[in-house]
Amino acid sequence: MFGSRRVDDMVELKRQRTVRFYSDEKRNLPTHNVPKQRFGDANNKKSKLLAKDDEPWRKGVLNPGSDFVLHWNRVFLISCLIAVFIDPMYFYLPSIDYGNHTSCIKTDRHLTVVVTVFRSLADFLYVLHIVFKFRTAYVAPDTRVFGRGELVMDPKRIAWRYLTSDFVIDLVAALPLPQIVIWLVIPAAGNSSPEHNNNTLAMIVLIQYIPRLYLIFPSSYEIIKATGVVAKTAWVGAAYNLLLYLIASHVLGALWYLLSVDRQTTCWKQVCMQEDVTTNIPFCRVKYLDCDFSSQEKQIWANSTNVFTNCDATNSSISFNFGMFQPALSNHVPAQQFVKKYFYSFWWGLQNLSCYGQILTVSTFIGETLFAIFLAVLGLVLFAHLIGNVETYLQSITVRVEEWRLKQRDTEEWMKHRRLPHDLRERVRRFIQYKWLATRGVDEESMFKCLPADLRRDIKRHLCLDIVRRVSFFSEMDAQLLDAICERLVSSLCTEGTYIVREGDPVTEMLFIVRGKLESSTTNGGRTGFFNSITLKPGDFCGEELLGWALLPRSVANLPCSTRTVKALVEVEAFALRAEDLKFVANQFRRLHSKKLQHALRFYSPHWRSWAACFIQVAWRRFMRRKGAKELSLRESSFYSRSEEESGSTVVSSSKCKQSIGVIILASNFATNLRKGARRIKDIDMPKLQKPDEPDFSVEPFD
Repeated sequence: MFGSRRVDDMVELKRQRTVRFYSDEKRNLPTHNVPKQRFGDANNKKSKLLAKDDEPWRKGVLNPGSDFVLHWNRVFLISCLIAVFIDPMYFYLPSIDYGNHTSCIKTDRHLTVVVTVFRSLADFLYVLHIVFKFRTAYVAPDTRVFGRGELVMDPKRIAWRYLTSDFVIDLVAALPLPQIVIWLVIPAAGNSSPEHNNNTLAMIVLIQYIPRLYLIFPSSYEIIKATGVVAKTAWVGAAYNLLLYLIASHVLGALWYLLSVDRQTTCWKQVCMQEDVTTNIPFCRVKYLDCDFSSQEKQIWANSTNVFTNCDATNSSISFNFGMFQPALSNHVPAQQFVKKYFYSFWWGLQNLSCYGQILTVSTFIGETLFAIFLAVLGLVLFAHLIGNVETYLQSITVRVEEWRLKQRDTEEWMKHRRLPHDLRERVRRFIQYKWLATRGVDEESMFKCLPADLRRDIKRHLCLDIVRRVSFFSEMDAQLLDAICERLVSSLCTEGTYIVREGDPVTEMLFIVRGKLESSTTNGGRTGFFNSITLKPGDFCGEELLGWALLPRSVANLPCSTRTVKALVEVEAFALRAEDLKFVANQFRRLHSKKLQHALRFYSPHWRSWAACFIQVAWRRFMRRKGAKELSLRESSFYSRSEEESGSTVVSSSKCKQSIGVIILASNFATNLRKGARRIKDIDMPKLQKPDEPDFSVEPFD
């Protein structure tokens, strides 16, 4: 007993397998041992539900969300459009040979071969689509509670689902029925009339045309489900809807041509029946109307009959009413070359589809009346669909322009209502125009907020990293710190004459110039006679007062005040780093507190450089003043040198001793005060980047 149980346990263990699950981000997760399940077991239905990216090629199963399946759906959609364009070409196979004494119906053999070749290629794509659908996974409906759901990768379940849903329609659409009828059925039935053969072929094509036309919509739906739209651009979307409308015109034109030939043969049959009853003309047979049939009886009948004269559409005195087919038969369109009769029929279909058949003159023939009604209804529906979709696609092209135009109009009305002066109105108009040229009306900030953090970081790195590296100050930072800064940069646009910040106002952002020039000036708090101005170019930055504020160990609510006034000289494009973002970066990355980075800020800052240049000038002027004063004192001392030489050596030595003692006392006092000042600075939390006051050139040098 125990031995058999152990054997059963070993067999059960052999049946087990390992299934690996992958997340949407293709990360490696631990494996789970899941027992192998049999197909059709309702209790273990989810055993083979795998994630989206579970190596479908290894099992020969395609992922419906993969690029390959998406590309194939696009190719199959194009092949469906080509197929529904090729099938109506069968309606152009019959043609009429108008002779002097006789006319007959024949089949265009060259066109038959060409249409058969292209139709067979389209059928092959339909068959290939069936094969792919047998190997394409699907999302289990019971897993769609959250997210996209899980894929069923079991080939048996995929095949069963496809067989019970869309397989029949795909199979009917892929069958080569017209080829079988033309090359097998019609030659086998040798005694059939041309009219009967044409009607049979037309019926087969029309029946199969319905599932082929239907398959366009599921293919479009699969593309929309994967990408959101069928066409990538608005112009392609408008062209796609126009193409559908043209295909409908092509189909109606081909039907009209086929019905025109059929209407001509109907007239011949009616006249034949009348001649058999009222005249002694030899018996009229339908096979006499076939151009491939030739006999002596047919020649005798053709020389004595009035069928072709009484059914001549160019003769207005005949009693037979051809109705809407009069233009085709009066112009002998069935006898023309393929290109001529095709474009003539296509023009007829496009014209009457666009005007809903209002210009048609129909007879009392019931088939003709039904065709006219169908044309009018179809034209109304398709024309409304075309206008609606094309208008939507074309409006999507100009929607931004229209929004900008409405915004301009609203702004003009508001400025007029508030009675703004002319200069302010010009500045507002200039800014709106400049922002439109730079962004095309796209709100970049709101668009970025909808994206995940990792994707935002990558996009920001792509947009800003190269530009940020142009700023010399950022060359001292590592990649991680640059990524954090790039992630929080926002675009900033300024028109000519715009004041970025004024002296004494709180600084809310650091600005890194990409294009344009800024003027940075200061009066050192409004000091009389003081003015300093520099020009900031691409690669420079302003608002570095924020960095000292951000590096404070304790948070301060009040923003620092600007020491300079920054004004745009031309149109400026820049990236702004806001105060709260800079504070966050400074708190998260302590590397900003390094002395090397702070010295780099002082070295590359235009404000610090300007201050250093001014300080050097002040120091130089003080040095020159002191040098001049020293030379003057030397000249004065030489004047009294003679009188001093007469004094005794004792007096000289005593004075020198007094001077040396005074110097020693002053030096000790200076050192003591310096140590006290250093201790006082350590006890106070001061910003490390506290910029000194601007130098004053008017102050006299100290002695």
